[in-house]
Amino acid sequence: MTRFGYTLMTEQSGPRELVSYAVGAEEAGFDFEVSSDHFSPWLAAQGHAPHAWTVLGAVAHATERVGLMTYVTCPTLRYHPAVVAQKSATLQLLAEGRFTLGLGSGESLNEHVVGQGWPGVATRQAMLVEAIEVIRRLHTGDLVDHDGEHFRVESARIWDLPDDGVDLAVAVSGDRSIETFGPLADHLVAVEPDASLVETWNAVDGAPRIGPEGPGRAIGQIPICWAPASEGAGAAVELAHEQFRWFAGGWKVNADLPTTAGFAGATQFVRPEDVADSIPCGPDLDAIADAVREFVDAGFTDVALVQVGDRWQQQFLDEAAGPLLEKLRA
Repeated sequence: MTRFGYTLMTEQSGPRELVSYAVGAEEAGFDFEVSSDHFSPWLAAQGHAPHAWTVLGAVAHATERVGLMTYVTCPTLRYHPAVVAQKSATLQLLAEGRFTLGLGSGESLNEHVVGQGWPGVATRQAMLVEAIEVIRRLHTGDLVDHDGEHFRVESARIWDLPDDGVDLAVAVSGDRSIETFGPLADHLVAVEPDASLVETWNAVDGAPRIGPEGPGRAIGQIPICWAPASEGAGAAVELAHEQFRWFAGGWKVNADLPTTAGFAGATQFVRPEDVADSIPCGPDLDAIADAVREFVDAGFTDVALVQVGDRWQQQFLDEAAGPLLEKLRA
């Protein structure tokens, strides 16, 4: 059965609010929760970017049942992979086995801030491969020395490790990235309901099979903008355009833009109706459920919902999340 998740969107809410929403999402019946991991929001109108790992530590203690996950962390520039190995092991202990480490090759918006530049995609993927190797080795508890092309590790050991380790999920977008990361990961992450991603993954030697016969998960994510009936679809479209029009550029464009000003400039001609074409907006839960089902039909085992904006976040959890989950699970 498909699992449905809730997104802790660090770009649009403060840290205390995110922890409160995490508790509310668990109470509403979501199966898991994913957190973005950004240094900056995409647009200044979003207005937030608290440290995701601090928030997740608080969420791990404030919740009891839901799975937790980074969606996704880049372990190559802003964070050294040895540091990611340590903090993911710690979070798994705090979460008592509920955490999955989601990894990706990053975006310039968040990674350029440490002054190490922004490499091309081939280099970024090579760095991610090496980072995964470092993380896997450190998660054994052994003393690790590593002298690689991109990273050095000297006499490092993780002292507090969960007994069952930490699953790794890796973001992919096409055949090349699937062939590279499928054999290295436990689960697939993608943001498009593309059945070919799951099919290609399952055809790669060494990749954990996704589906009833295998342990692998395909974890997708979809933005929605629910609004109460008193506000109507128009208000939801307006909010989605203000907060989420950056989404229209696609990841190949978004990965290389370095600032909120860049995202504002790149999306200045995106119209509200363009956003409404790609994000279900308004109080109609059937329309939202239909959009989410595209991931289910594509073979995704897990789908995380992003309720756009902070404006109706608590009301969404209190009023809409339960009925929406019933429709999805039906």
